[in-house]
Amino acid sequence: MIFIVVKFAVKPESADSFLEATRPFTEATRAEEGNLWFDWSRSVEDPNEFVLIEAFKDDAAEAHVSSDHFAAGLEAMRPLLRSTPQIISRQIEGEGWDRMGELQID
Repeated sequence: MIFIVVKFAVKPESADSFLEATRPFTEATRAEEGNLWFDWSRSVEDPNEFVLIEAFKDDAAEAHVSSDHFAAGLEAMRPLLRSTPQIISRQIEGEGWDRMGELQID
């Protein structure tokens, strides 16, 4: 799978509306056939930073970045951001989350 983590530094005046502004992009991406997950979080240390954790089946990421909703989503975000997002994108084995071996809950 392709595993991606992106950090978005959002303008303080846009932080409370950021998730709503990205909702069409989020919903369209989650509906893609090859999307495994697409989850937003807000930093507990910086309320103006959002983190996106997403994953796609190996052959689906190209279709995602070529889609109309991807381009529209980036344009919707652009005026809300303070700086260029930071990204980690890697191909890894598997197609889902594993259970944590060090902390088992029965």
